[in-house]
Amino acid sequence: MRTSRSLPRPVQALAAVLLAASLALAGCSGADDSGGGSADSKADSGSVARGGASGSKARGADAPAKAPRLTASSIIRTASLTVQVKDVAKALDEARATAENAGGYVGDETTSRDSAGHERTRVVLRVPTEKYDAVLTDLEGSGRLIHRTAKARDVTDQVVDVGSRITSQRASVARIRELMNRAGKLSDVVTLEGELSSRESDLEALLAQQASLKDRTSLATITLSLSRTPARKAAGDDSPGFTDALAGGWHAFVTMLRWIALTLGAVLPFAALAALLALLWLRVVRPRLPRAAAAPAPAAPGPLPTARPVPRPAAPQPAAEPDDKG
Repeated sequence: MRTSRSLPRPVQALAAVLLAASLALAGCSGADDSGGGSADSKADSGSVARGGASGSKARGADAPAKAPRLTASSIIRTASLTVQVKDVAKALDEARATAENAGGYVGDETTSRDSAGHERTRVVLRVPTEKYDAVLTDLEGSGRLIHRTAKARDVTDQVVDVGSRITSQRASVARIRELMNRAGKLSDVVTLEGELSSRESDLEALLAQQASLKDRTSLATITLSLSRTPARKAAGDDSPGFTDALAGGWHAFVTMLRWIALTLGAVLPFAALAALLALLWLRVVRPRLPRAAAAPAPAAPGPLPTARPVPRPAAPQPAAEPDDKG
């Protein structure tokens, strides 16, 4: 039998030319088919894009697009309220109940009294952020609003940054532990343990920061100050009465006594020192001083001389009569 190798060379050449021509035609047809398919796909994608754009425009015409809203977990909300109420204790109980009913709790609480004896209370309330506005409205309506301050701080970037750092730090800790498992030398193990301790400490600090952010963003902080409403005077009765005069006089009397007591208190130390010095002079110093010689006391003046009476001449005696008998 004769094989293909026994075919004459002209026949082999013709067969090769026909094979090459058929392969070329097949390649051209394949390219045409792929190009048409791609064109069709592009056309289809373009129509879909145009349809989507027209659909989005139609929806935009029907309803305005809303701006994206920040999540509550990324915002720290704080508020401060000062309210005057008739009964401070009752208002405080109502504020506690409002916070607890909203799912929050009461934090710090301080109660004091002013110079007039009026009670003042300051309390810190922690409430969920989704109930923040409702609780704030209820607290404002409990009395006369004197002061209000509300703040909102966005910490979204900080939350994302801390979360990313925690992920990286956990991966770093895992790598150090894997190296410790593979270490064969004691010196390598000691070095890796020190590095592991340092990275675990950094990871704990990041976790604590993340927990603090979560607490402050999930619970809003409201500082409420309650004070008693001052009593109002009757209209047209501004003139002082007997009670006002008596109170003013008593206040002036008490003030005078206070100043007298203050003056005595200021003078008393000097008076005590003066008395002590006088006592030392009389009891110690004076008896030791030399005494001077006593001078003769001047004679007491005698009685004044009295005028002597001038003697009067005696009256002549009558001559004796001769005695007849003699």
